[in-house]
Parts: sequence; structure tokens; C-alpha cells
Amino acid sequence: MTNKSMLLSRRTFLRGTGLALALPWLETFAAGGPGLNETPKRFVSVYHPDGVGLPLKSDPAWKDWSWFPRGGEKNFELTKVLDVLEPLRSDITIYSGLSHPAARQVHGHSNADQYLTGAPIGGEGPYQNTISLDQVYAEHAGDFTRHSSMVMSTNGGVGGPRGAQTQSFNREGRPIPAMNKPKEIFDMLFVTSSKDAAARLARSKSALDLLIDNTRSLGRQLSSRDQETLKQYLDAVRDTELKLAKAQRWIDTPTPVVDARNLHLDAEPKEARLYFQTMYELIYLAFLSDSSRVATFQLGRENGEGPHDLLSLAVGFGGAHGLTHEVKKPDGWKNLGTYNRYQAEEFGRFAQRLKETPEPTGKGNMLDNTLAMHGSASSSFHLSRNYPIISAGGKNLGFTNGRYLKLGKGNEDNQAGAGIDTDAGWTGKVEVEELPLSKLFVTILQRLGVETDSFGGITGTLTGV
Repeated sequence: MTNKSMLLSRRTFLRGTGLALALPWLETFAAGGPGLNETPKRFVSVYHPDGVGLPLKSDPAWKDWSWFPRGGEKNFELTKVLDVLEPLRSDITIYSGLSHPAARQVHGHSNADQYLTGAPIGGEGPYQNTISLDQVYAEHAGDFTRHSSMVMSTNGGVGGPRGAQTQSFNREGRPIPAMNKPKEIFDMLFVTSSKDAAARLARSKSALDLLIDNTRSLGRQLSSRDQETLKQYLDAVRDTELKLAKAQRWIDTPTPVVDARNLHLDAEPKEARLYFQTMYELIYLAFLSDSSRVATFQLGRENGEGPHDLLSLAVGFGGAHGLTHEVKKPDGWKNLGTYNRYQAEEFGRFAQRLKETPEPTGKGNMLDNTLAMHGSASSSFHLSRNYPIISAGGKNLGFTNGRYLKLGKGNEDNQAGAGIDTDAGWTGKVEVEELPLSKLFVTILQRLGVETDSFGGITGTLTGV
């Protein structure tokens, strides 16, 4: 063992003046990680419910409070909704003209489950989802980190079909529970396991082995319906097996110690600004310490009220969902736009934090090697078309930013569906051609190093990205 390896390891931390600072991934000390000259590739998706404001051009509010920019690909002008991202202009891309074909006739209260999957779950009846974009990448990159992915939301848990409180779905299409309490997320990432953790893991593994042996023999004796139930049960057990196996691999690796000065671990949605910033900071620290390279953060569920409705307190308004129903009231478009602006502001703060952090390999900054996506599965008033999407970063992954991409045909000024303020709007026929969002997802996966040419039943990449 060299003097260098004796002094430092992948999870070593520095102490001084009473502070503890995590070392990020270091190429020299990476055991079982990427190759010598590789830099971690990261992905994060942030979802916000209820869409954005899209007033008609004839409305005085259009100039300032329409979400989509004005102008061309490079010479676009950000309205007041997104002007908080102007300092990051060269690091972002704004997309219009993308949606999931299977969701275009689904009401906006029921479409969030499809955002990262593109699955044809429909608006009612039987429900079967598919794997989400983040989990495809987690399967690819998860072995390099303690946690394959971080799944977070304001509401927490899984919610219900077509009212998911998580953006992440596993290979069988089952929702992955989201964490929503900052303290619990911090403890998961950075608090060392108890001394008997290894013994408890061993006992759990033995119990699972016995359970699987006992249930497999039942298969031939069961009805077809019970066999399907058993299959789903064993799928869940296999998920647990994988998590246990991974936990055992990491049990002897010390958790990183991080600077927690910017965290407010007891913050709740009613303390909206602290809550937003703390959740984003946790993602940043997870990426910085290479505890995970994949994260989702859902800012609220569709189809109902909940803790997320309190997030609009950050800008002095009542329930967030109600803002979409009040756009025709005095200052209605301005109020919704102000909340959308705040969402963009916090996303921009997070992206800037990544940009200001150099990679230890010397290959740019953390934002250059992270594709951060912010979007919704609705545009104007629960219309499941023309998703408002921003991506940031990914320069070293092959993404060219500083652009406003108007994709598809027939909606160059983003007025299809604009001005809608009743449920009658989403049932109307939209005479425009949009491209499948899954083409962007295929592009993202390929640039993250996943070998695939299709996602969600859609083949091919998005050209020009």
C-alpha cells in the first residue's frame, strides 16, 4: 500500500476549523468505479405539476407572462417567467413541441405518471406502467455508487395510479417510493450505519432465500391469477434481494462526511424556500460525494391537493394548484407566471451550484457532466401537449446549449392550447404535429453511455440536440 493510498481513500474527508468537507469522486482512489480518466455522468429530473401559463397573444399578459420564450433558436428572448435563467443562458436549452403520444388525450390530472415512462396507461381503467428514464440509467450506473438513485418528492411515497407522488418506476412498472423529509434523506446518504448492520443484512438475506425457496414450489399448484400475483410478489422480493446485495457490498465503506451548513433538515413545504433549497442541496451533495449519479425530484402530484400546494407560499400565494384555475381573474396569468418563475429560479440556483464546482478530473465542472431536466407533462391548463421542458448542462455529454428548440410543425408561436382556463380545452382537437418526448430520452440515455435505440415504444433519437 502506498503512502498516498494510506492517507486517502475514496470516502476520505477533510476536517478543519470545525467543518467537515466531503471529497468528491477522485480518479486516483476509485475502487470499482470508472476508469482512470473517466468522470461521473449524472442525470436529474425535476417535475412540477399543473403546467405553465400560456396566455393568448391578444392578451396583455402574453408579453411578460407566457412561459415559452419569443424569437429564434439562438436569439430568443426570455419573458419574465424564465428571465431568472438569463445568467445560465449558455448552459440551458428550452424545448417546445414535445409530448408523449400515449398521453396526448389524457387529462392533466392523470398524466404525471407517464412523464418519465411514456407508457400508455390511459386516463382510466386498467393501469400498467413501465420503467422510467432515471431507472434505466440507474441500472447502468448504479453499481458505481452507494445508492443507485435518489427518488424524492414533496408529497413522498407512491400515491395512487394516475396520481403518483413519485416520478420513478422500476423495470416491472411499479412505483418506487419517494422520500420527502430532508432529515431522512440526509441520514440515508451520510449517517453511518449501526454496528450490527452487517448482521441484520445477513439475517435478512437468509430469510429471503428461505422465502424464495418456499414460494417457487407453489407455482405449479396455483391458478393463473394466483401465479401472476406470486410473480409480482417475487419481483418485489428480487428488488429487495438486489438492495440487500448492494448494501452488503457497501457495508464496510464509510459514509462520506459533508458540509451541512446550507441544509435546513427540519424544513417542511410550508417553509417553501428553505424546503426547496434544502432538497436541491441534498441532490448536490449526493452528486458531489458520488453517493448517487441519478435523482428525481417531484415538486407535487397531479390530481389533488397535498403538501405541494403549500410551495406557492414561497411567492406569497395560496394553493399552487388553484393558480392554474384562476388565470382569467385579475393578475391571474401574472400570478401563475410568478410561481413558475420561482420554480425556474430554484432550478437555476441548483444548476449554478453545479457549474461553480470543478470536477476533480479537471474535465470541466459538475454541470458539464450532468444533464439536469426540469419540466411538466402539461402546458396550458392540464393540456397534455407541448410539454414545457428545460435542460441544463451536459456539455461534456454532447449537448449544445444556449438554444430554444421549437420542434414539430404548426405551433411555432406556441399558441396551440393557449388561453385555456376550463376542462373543455383538453378534449379539443389540436391541429399541430409534435414529436415524441421519448426521442429526447433515447438521446439522453445514449449520451449517458446506455446502449439503446428506443424508449417507451419509440425508436430513434431527437436530431439537432
